[in-house]
Amino acid sequence: MTPAPGTVPPPPGGYRVPARYGYGYPETPAETTTRLRPVRPRQRWRTTAAAACAVLGLGLIGGAATGAWLTGDSSAGAARSPYSTARGAWHSVPVDTLFPRTLQGRGAGPGGTDRTWTRLAVAADSACADGLDPLLGTTLRSVGCERLVRATYTDATRSAVTTVGLVFAEADAPGMQALRTRFTEQRLGARKDLMPRTYAAEGTLAASFGDEQRASWTVSPLTEIPVVVLAVSGFADGRPVTDPQPASDAVAPDATTDIAQAGLGHEAKGIADRVERGLRRAVADLTEQPE
Repeated sequence: MTPAPGTVPPPPGGYRVPARYGYGYPETPAETTTRLRPVRPRQRWRTTAAAACAVLGLGLIGGAATGAWLTGDSSAGAARSPYSTARGAWHSVPVDTLFPRTLQGRGAGPGGTDRTWTRLAVAADSACADGLDPLLGTTLRSVGCERLVRATYTDATRSAVTTVGLVFAEADAPGMQALRTRFTEQRLGARKDLMPRTYAAEGTLAASFGDEQRASWTVSPLTEIPVVVLAVSGFADGRPVTDPQPASDAVAPDATTDIAQAGLGHEAKGIADRVERGLRRAVADLTEQPE
């Protein structure tokens, strides 16, 4: 093809804009600068008229700004609400941001040891009825359920597996605060019949991670955003656990149970904490963007 006048064809092997982007612009735009025309001296009446127009324009702009301030109209550059932003984060935030392939847990293990967790699988988003035990679903019914997303991780030694989940609720701030208060006052997070379900992804180390293998767990309703963070851990070898222990008890310095000694409480709490922090950062970034 003959290049357009004024264009410079790329060297052999040079980069060309792929046609699929559909920009339609040449790689090197043709020269479009024309010869400048002489500028005639300004006349006094034109200068005066221009000044008057400028004053009038500033007055109109100032009046509009004042009117917007008085009426509370801040649509220009308005920030999104963290609550409205968070409700849609399950599909607007990339999965690798919600559930990173690797999580670093500095000081998150027993005795302040460091932990590293690797993601094994991510479950398809689902309704809460499909991913929560009926009683836990009933307990969270007061805040509604927009969507549930989950992923399963293993530690560096591949001796533990943990499923972490995010329940995106429909409630407003008072509703989430009421649920948080109820969990705190009634210690609902320590009830064994309110443990989260596991996500036992086939073909992974967590394939045998079922209900009988649940060892330690945490359920935490947030109040700054409408989300409930939950996690449940167990042994990777698939051994059943007869007496599971909530993470809040298993991470206590004086805890001596097998679950505590194996660090399974730290696994559930550490992974849940880091997924929560990542979600908060993502929501904060989206909230700062104007609508």
